Amino acid sequence: MRIDVVTIFPDYFHGPFDVSLLGRARRSGLLDLRVHDLRRWATGRHRTVDDTPYGGGPGMVMAPAPFFDATEELYGAVADRPRTVLLTPRGRPLRQPLVRELATEPGLLVLCGRYEGIDERVHEALATDEVSVGDYVLSGGEAAACVLVEAVTRLLPGVLGNAESVVEESFSGSRLEYPHYTRPAVYRGMAVPEVVRSGDHARVAAWRRARALAITRERRPDLVGGEPGGEVD
Repeated sequence: MRIDVVTIFPDYFHGPFDVSLLGRARRSGLLDLRVHDLRRWATGRHRTVDDTPYGGGPGMVMAPAPFFDATEELYGAVADRPRTVLLTPRGRPLRQPLVRELATEPGLLVLCGRYEGIDERVHEALATDEVSVGDYVLSGGEAAACVLVEAVTRLLPGVLGNAESVVEESFSGSRLEYPHYTRPAVYRGMAVPEVVRSGDHARVAAWRRARALAITRERRPDLVGGEPGGEVD
């Protein structure tokens, strides 16, 4: 199996991917694991991969272009990419049935985010799967990538004699996050919604609340319960 991990901190994986089960799987040829520095596909003197968010708010948002360019260089075209996992708190919980499903793939592309989030167009056009490793906050997707890669590798034929069971922790918490966008306003025909570019902070706040509730109702209705919905522009 081939797994490509795209991150702005490739050195993070020196150690976790070289020792123990993962190290043995790589050395034996059962796992072709490659780590790529996202800044290779950034432009400008400082190789910047983030920008300020449309609509305001704290932090920075990772721009779409480096992720798209990395995918095209690694696989020839976006359409030719393997199953692509974006690690995000908004994602489907990583439980053993999903791990078993991913382990049957010939390859995986794993995208690690940082900062406030990743431009929504990466979610929409690149990610085939959005995955969360738990209902808590990490500084980025690298630790989650270690969890996912090890969980999948354990199930590859020849790596372990028997797959071990995993403990599933129940979720508790509030809504999932609203979509993030940053420049450019239109990328590959995908436009940032007008409301978040309007400069009207009250409209932006209302849109974000409504989108967060809609996403949570769609993907994790157990977190919402009987809370009434809202209209989305």
